[in-house]
Order: sequence, then structure tokens, then C-alpha cells
Amino acid sequence: MFKYSKDGISILTILDTRRPKQSGLFPVKIQVVFNRAQKYYSTGKELAPEEWSIISETKGKKLIAIRADIKNSFEKVEDTVQVLVNEGNFSFDALNIRLGKCMSDTVNTAFKVKIQGLIESGSIGNSDVYTNSFRYLEKYAGQKITFDSITKDWLKKYEKAMLAEGKSYTTISIYIRCIRALFNDAKNIGIIKEAQYPFGRGKYEVPSGKGRKLALSLPQIKKLITFTDGFEATERYRDLWFFSYLCNGINVNDMLKLKYSNIDGDEIHFYRAKTLHTSKEKKEIEALLTQEMKQIIEKWGNSDKSPNNYIFPFLIGDETPLQQKRTIQDVTHRINKRLKKIGEAIGISGLSTYSARHSFASVLKRSGANIAYISESLGHSDFKTTETYLASFEKEERIKNAAFLTNFGED
Repeated sequence: MFKYSKDGISILTILDTRRPKQSGLFPVKIQVVFNRAQKYYSTGKELAPEEWSIISETKGKKLIAIRADIKNSFEKVEDTVQVLVNEGNFSFDALNIRLGKCMSDTVNTAFKVKIQGLIESGSIGNSDVYTNSFRYLEKYAGQKITFDSITKDWLKKYEKAMLAEGKSYTTISIYIRCIRALFNDAKNIGIIKEAQYPFGRGKYEVPSGKGRKLALSLPQIKKLITFTDGFEATERYRDLWFFSYLCNGINVNDMLKLKYSNIDGDEIHFYRAKTLHTSKEKKEIEALLTQEMKQIIEKWGNSDKSPNNYIFPFLIGDETPLQQKRTIQDVTHRINKRLKKIGEAIGISGLSTYSARHSFASVLKRSGANIAYISESLGHSDFKTTETYLASFEKEERIKNAAFLTNFGED
């Protein structure tokens, strides 16, 4: 009905017939296409297919009124797109925030738009992070938080409030980085001015969270992978941890998404989902398919080894991104639950899926492996990231070794 196309961006009104509403009607949406990606924006109107087919030429008062409302929604999107194009700042994030600004100049709106955009793009993990940050922010500051109300002093008070409630610096860092990301977007598209930006040197600096990085020694790893209590579930999730450790410290998300097509001879090739959509250079990770890994696949993997089948039988392939994420979270929880029981039995606290990655890196480091090799194996973009990643292991070693200096024992 209404169309616009310029500078590689197309806008048109469509009747979304994929899923009817409870009324049995279908929503009218505005579709924006850019670089082959598509986003849809609601007009708040619903029509039957037969009404949609005649709305552009109808003389009925009801449909004329609906057409006028659809036109207003279309022009709002069109005008916003043109402004962003003229400023040289067009992106879907910028468009989402600008459209949100039309409704309300609040951080709350920016959060909602960001979360919806992440869900639509399949970034369920990130959407969960922003959702948790948003929930806590609204609990603290209410439902109408303006950008100009968040200042350096406000952020310091917010940090103290979270500490008082027992939040770790890791959690505080994650929550505030979400707020900073929204401020970055708002600054880039002109919603706020540089003087209103509260982050950075001389302003508020986001605290660095230091989570506990438990890297196991080889003797500890041996105790873990040889432990059994007679339960099949214990052995399955223990072996999945071991597979993660051997496969370059692959995380559970990437491990459960491995398909038989990822196996090439005696190697497994994969990309880290965490960086696939954020890094310009897509780094393929290559892990040697060891005999131990082959045994784990043979024991716990899909019996149908068709190239498009997942190696481990947790995902099917027809799940939505949200369903897929929830399945992976459930498996991660089950692995960690078993690891905790194993840790209690063998005297190692803090065992988790995350310790597989850190153990892989630290065992190589302590064995004298080149840091360039470790960096490439982990899929890090540069050596600095790897050096920072390994720094905590070295401190653990220094603390442990320092204790030997006064370990006089008994006479």
C-alpha cells in the first residue's frame, strides 16, 4: 500500500499472515529492509485478508480511518529513516531507539526496544542479560527513568545499592555495561549530547568484575574424569565436561550446536557463537579430535551420523532461538549439578562448565605452550585478551607458591 525505497533501504506496509491474532485477524506491519536484513514495526492495526486487498481503494469510512492510521505509522518510520540516512547513522539499532524516542524519552523504552531487537535477531542470551539488568534498574529507579537523570553520582549510588543487596562486582559490571551500551547508542544518534554522557575517565567508570576462575591441575582433572558413582547421568555429564575441556575449552552452547558436518577427518572446526555476530573477522577454531573425544561421541552422541545431525542429542533443529537457548541452559544446569556432586566427592569446590575452558588454557600455559597457540585455540581476537585471561591463573599460582615459603611443617 505505502512504499519507500532509497539509499539501499526499502520500507513498505504488509499484512503479516504468518500468525493470526486472537481476533482471527492479521496484524498490519511496516517492513524495513536493509542489507538483506528485515525488521517489522507494528501499526497497531489488524485486518482480514479480504479487507487488506481492498483497503487502498476502499470508500468505506471504517477502512479509510484505518488506512489513515497506517499511513501515519508508515510516515513516522519513513521520516525517522530519512533523518538517520541524512546523518549517515542508519542502523536498525538506531532506528529502534529513534522510534522508541517518539514514544518516550526514557531509558526504560530504550531497554524494551533493545531487548525486542535481540530476541528478533535470535540473540536470546544477550536478551536475557539486558532483561535482568532492566528488571533490577526498574526495581531501583521506577518506570520513567530519563537519560539526563542518570549521572556520575547517580551511577555511584546505584552501584552502592547493588553492593548493599549482595550483588557481586561481576553482576554489577554486567548490569551497568548494559546501561552504558544504551547511552552509547543514544549518543551516536543524537538523543543525548556529549555533556550528558556519564561514563568514561573522569566520570563514572564501570567496575571490572572478577569472577572466580577455577583452573584445575592435571591430577585434579584425572580425579574428575575417572570418578563414577554408578549413575549413568553422572558419567554422561562428566564426559561432556571432559569433551569441552579437550575441544579447546568449547562452551556448552557451541558444543551442543556441533554437527557431524563440523568434523573434518581428525579435527573439529567451529565458530564461537559469542563472537560470530560481533567480530568483523570470523575466526574458525580448529580442535584435534582425540581418541577420548571419539569415545565420548560414540558413547553419548547421536547414532545417526548424518552431516546435518547434531553430534549430541539435545537439540533437534526445528527449535526457535528461544527454545534452543532454554534447552542449552537446562543442559548446562544439569552438568553443573552433577559436577557439584562430583566435586564434593573428590574434594574440589567450584566445579562448573566454565572451569573446563579455564583448565584447558591453564594446563597449556603451565606446560609451556606458546601464548599465540593458546589464543588461537580459544578463539580470542588478540593476544592481549588471552594474556588478561591467563593472568588470574598466574596469581593463583603465586598465592599457592607463596604459602610454601612458610610451610615449616612439624619438627
